Amino acid sequence: MSFRAILITKTDAGQKAELTRLEESDLMEGDVTVDVTHSSVNYKDGLNITGKAPIARRFPLIPGIDFAGTVRSSTNPRWKAGDHVVLNGYGVGEGHHGGFSEVARLSGDWLVPVPKGWTAADCMSVGVAGYTAMLCVMALEEQGVKPSDGDILVTGAAGGVGTTAIVILAKLGYRVIASTGRVSEEAFLKSLGAAGIVDRNEFNGPVKALAKSRWAGCVDSVGSVTLANVISQMNPDATVAACGNAQGMDLPTNVAPFILRGVKLVGVNSVSTPMPRRLKVWERLVKDLDLSKLHALTSHVKLEDVPQVAADIVAGKVKGRVVVDIA
Repeated sequence: MSFRAILITKTDAGQKAELTRLEESDLMEGDVTVDVTHSSVNYKDGLNITGKAPIARRFPLIPGIDFAGTVRSSTNPRWKAGDHVVLNGYGVGEGHHGGFSEVARLSGDWLVPVPKGWTAADCMSVGVAGYTAMLCVMALEEQGVKPSDGDILVTGAAGGVGTTAIVILAKLGYRVIASTGRVSEEAFLKSLGAAGIVDRNEFNGPVKALAKSRWAGCVDSVGSVTLANVISQMNPDATVAACGNAQGMDLPTNVAPFILRGVKLVGVNSVSTPMPRRLKVWERLVKDLDLSKLHALTSHVKLEDVPQVAADIVAGKVKGRVVVDIA
């Protein structure tokens, strides 16, 4: 039986992504086949589909680094037909066919159950971005950052990681300051729980060895000069959870914040999170993420819209989360 999917192909003329029809024989190996009902468009998907970064490790490739759906068939003892499952990470959408497809086949060891009381659409409103945001919040907590310590900065605040991080942190009692280049989104960001807004240009100037301390913690999805400036402004013993590179892969910093203030830089990798921690993240999302606010920051598109949304997200034209209604 054929199915619809976005497929990235590469020729001497370059890379392109388009909606096409495939056969189940085109899928890769795996012990679970899933009827995909929802996916989401993340910044990495945008880089992948537009070819702005070398995300794809094979061609042709079905992109989409997350999805949710219903198990059609399984030889994996963890799953049976009819189970509702979620996938993110493990190189899906990069080296293994991903979620922008009506059907997926993969290892059942990569899947987690849809949380009780949640829908597949809820899970994709979270997606990789929201999942990563919770990993960042947990990283701050594990380094001892408390609401009473002071302001928490969230960079890239209008994006998927940023918006979800604001919602979670605000619910947990932290005072959140949102950094964004889109000052028109101030009301939106404050509706999610941000106590204040700071223009991202404040973090784009020359990097000082040490600047005036301002932040008790930070969730950073931007990297590069922004992250370097943020590090120079952290309070003594503060923590930065770094999870992205929207501005760039470089980090033009120095050792002063680390050896004179004891600043901690914690890297957050959402791709290969061990399963016990992965399950814990979803438990925390159910407990500490306000679904009503999550829905308020989520828009929905169709599968055929994905290439355009991918271009828009790389261009900084997308706010919040974008769910792809596939079924």
